[in-house]
Amino acid sequence: MKIIYPGHACVALQGSRCVLIDPFVPGGEIRVRPDLVAVTHAHADHMGIAPTYSVPIVTNNEIAHYLQGKGCTTEAMNIGGTIIVDGITFTMIQALHSSWIEEEGIGMYGGSAAGFVISMDGITVYHAGDTGLFSDMRLIGELYHPDVALIPVGGRFTMGPREGMMAAEFIGAPVVIPIHYNTFDKIKQDVSEFARAINETTDIKVVVLEPGEEYEITK
Repeated sequence: MKIIYPGHACVALQGSRCVLIDPFVPGGEIRVRPDLVAVTHAHADHMGIAPTYSVPIVTNNEIAHYLQGKGCTTEAMNIGGTIIVDGITFTMIQALHSSWIEEEGIGMYGGSAAGFVISMDGITVYHAGDTGLFSDMRLIGELYHPDVALIPVGGRFTMGPREGMMAAEFIGAPVVIPIHYNTFDKIKQDVSEFARAINETTDIKVVVLEPGEEYEITK
């Protein structure tokens, strides 16, 4: 599986299918053609251009109903649930964050923010979404044994690098990729210390991707 990083929290999992998660990058250009889209929560920098895709969109119940009103095909689910779409397994995981559909005037409730555990081609990836640190991340490791964890480290609106280091240890995935940082001034971070500290003190490998870069993982 290739993990492609268009930028911000947007990640594409390219294997037998292409799953695009949180399709937003500044300027809106995402150079992948997804078979499925997954949206963790309703904020504009995550739902992004999801309504423009004519493929199934996996998301929570509230966003699914909103997108159905825009003519989208959706697969609604909620935290704790697991569904299989086109042979790909999606489990929705809690995230400590807000969720607000911002495109409609003053906005509307977007349901609970979430993360996803996604399994395809024998590889399991945990995309934490936007979240603070929570101790039940240990259960994600124990239950789902992700091969890769995508962890937000921008601070202010999510965990920062310090909390992200503890999250990486809680989850225990052999590979960690930091996301959701340096897109805007308010989430500027130097992740080099985050990567160095984890690489030197644990068996976890931190892979820092610049926008447009990719990483290939095999079992």
